[in-house]
Order: sequence, then structure tokens, then C-alpha cells
Amino acid sequence: MSAIFGYRRENGRVGIRNHVVIMPVDDISNAAAEAVAKVVPGTLAIPHAYGRLQYGPDLELHFRTIIGNCANPNVAAVVVIGIEPIWTQRIVDGIAKTGKPVAGFSIERHGDFATIEKASRVAKEFLQRASELQRVPVDLSEIMVSIKCGESDTTTGLASCPTVGNVVDRLVDAGGTVLFGETSELTGGEHLIAARCATPAVGDKFYNIYNDYIGEIESKGVDLLGSQPTEGNVRGGLTTIEEKALGNIEKTGTKPVVDALEPAMAPTVKGLNFMDTSSAAAECITLMAAGGAVVHFFPTGQGNIIGNPIEPVIKITANPITVATMSEHVDVDVSGLLRRELNLQQAGDLLMEMLIRTINGRLTAAEALGHREFSLTKLYRSA
Repeated sequence: MSAIFGYRRENGRVGIRNHVVIMPVDDISNAAAEAVAKVVPGTLAIPHAYGRLQYGPDLELHFRTIIGNCANPNVAAVVVIGIEPIWTQRIVDGIAKTGKPVAGFSIERHGDFATIEKASRVAKEFLQRASELQRVPVDLSEIMVSIKCGESDTTTGLASCPTVGNVVDRLVDAGGTVLFGETSELTGGEHLIAARCATPAVGDKFYNIYNDYIGEIESKGVDLLGSQPTEGNVRGGLTTIEEKALGNIEKTGTKPVVDALEPAMAPTVKGLNFMDTSSAAAECITLMAAGGAVVHFFPTGQGNIIGNPIEPVIKITANPITVATMSEHVDVDVSGLLRRELNLQQAGDLLMEMLIRTINGRLTAAEALGHREFSLTKLYRSA
């Protein structure tokens, strides 16, 4: 295997990108954060929709997601901007535990102009510092990977998801950590995941999370057809959530599930970890980036174009129509599996090669096209 190089952060974790992030605490601080990014080109503002009048578990998830994304090893330094000082400082304190440079600014009693000026001066210093950081040799076991599929069809379960599963097994065998989720999209195959849980306690945690999620959906008394499976799934030949789930599970490989995590929680056990997430692509990847994943495998059938500002997204497809019509979004073409020009090991080799190139600095298609979808998961209405 080729040598790989990454950024070793102050806490020892390894990233593959070197972002200086301007993070708003709340929706009304987006404009100031984006203004700082315009004043200091090369920094990355991440606007989002929430952060006001949330409470209870919803508020805790908000903080965990924001802090987790800023703590991600792909981030070199962070400027936090919020309307109020207390919540702003809470996020600063959470990020500071990583040891990376972080500073916070609140708009109340200062206004946008003064806040933008002060934050821009710090952002400029952080960016200059980050520009001098060097990649160093790292081990593949130090690269946390997440996986999620989207716009699945018959080719996904037959080829692109098994390709990801092949590489997931290799990563786990190498001592790495992999996150998977999409709780509702395990329906009909949840027993297969439970049977692979490393201990009865992990199995109980998984089933509790799964049953709570499905119970919430069923409590609304709605027919999910059109949402699960999506219209794109149906167009691609999937007619039931069970069919979708069986293809989805293919990408998790064959290794034991070592833990079952709440949304945006960082894993504490190496190996294959389940995280409770929405099946919506932007929400799911945002939660996994908060958990610490630094690169994402995204098998797609009909052609999902998702990206993420923190975590590079590698697109894999086996659908020849998608390869022909959406080539600018495809990083790895494994349609040769369906034509019997490749076997699964060879397809896995292609994905491993792309993983190494991405770790070492190659921009993914989504990165090159400017896809930076960042979507917070909200549990219920705000106060």
C-alpha cells in the first residue's frame, strides 16, 4: 500500500484536510461568520439554520454537533461567532479541549461591524498558522471513515455497496474505525445488524436505538412510501424498505459491530460502530463528521450529489447511466462489476486507491464542485 500523509493535531488525532473554520453558534450569526470568511479568503464559514430557543436533548445535540464538527481533525483552528456570550463560550470551551486554536466572539453589545473586525484579525492569524502545518506520515488505522449510501437502486445493492463493504472489512482488519448509521433504512434487516453486535450489551443498545426511532415514525400514523423508499429509489427498481435495507447493509461488510452510539457521539472503541442517524444524506454526514470521521464513502445508484464542508465525500457508483450522465460527481466507477469486467476484490482495490489519494490531498468530486452541505439534526420544535 502507498504511504499516506495527514495532519496530526494537538490531541494526536489525524486529519486529511486543514480547514480554518468560522462557525456561527446560531442562525442569526451566519451573516457575520460569512463576512469574516469574505474578509479572510481561505477560511471556511459554515452557516446553518438553528441554535435559537432549543432546549433539552435537542439543545444538547446542537452543541454536540457544532463542537464535534469543529473538533474534527480536518479542522486546524476555529473562530466561533454567536449572538450571546454564554452559548458562544460553551462551544469555545468544548473545542478548546482538543488543544487546537479557537476564539469566540459574541455580537450583543458590539454589533456586526466590531465583531467582524475582531474576528477577522484572529481568523487571519489562524489561517497563517495553519498554512505552515505540514503533513506527516500516518497509519491507515488512524483514519476514521464513515459510510452512507444515497439515491440507491438495484445497482447499489449488487455492486457499489458490496465494494464499500469489501473496503470496510479491510479497514477494520487494519485496526481502523468505521461509522455507519441510517437507522430507519435498516428496517427489515435490523436483525442482521443485531446478530453481528460484538456483545449482548451492544445488541441491546442497538435495538433500543432502532426501536425508539421506528416508534417515533410509527407514532405519526403516516405512510412513508415516497420518503422511504424515495422516489429515486423506486425509479431505480427498489419497491420496499426491506429491499433497500438489504442493499444498504451490504456496505457495512462482515465485521462485528463493536458499539452503538447516539447521534454525533465520538466512538471510543476501534472497529465498526453504529451511530443513530437520519437517513437524509446531509444530516447523516454532518453527524458523522461530528463523531470524528475524516473521510466518507458514499455509494449511489441514481446519483446523489452530496458533499460536506468538513469531511470529504467519495462517490462510488455502479450504475452505467449515472456514470454517463453525472460523471462530474463520480469518484469511483465500479460498473465493471455488473459487466463482469471486475471482481469484488478488484473493485475494492479501486476504492482503496481512491481513499489513499483522497487522504493524501486529492479533492473529491464534491469538493471540486463546491458541495458543502451541512445540515443539523433537529429533534423537535424550539420553544
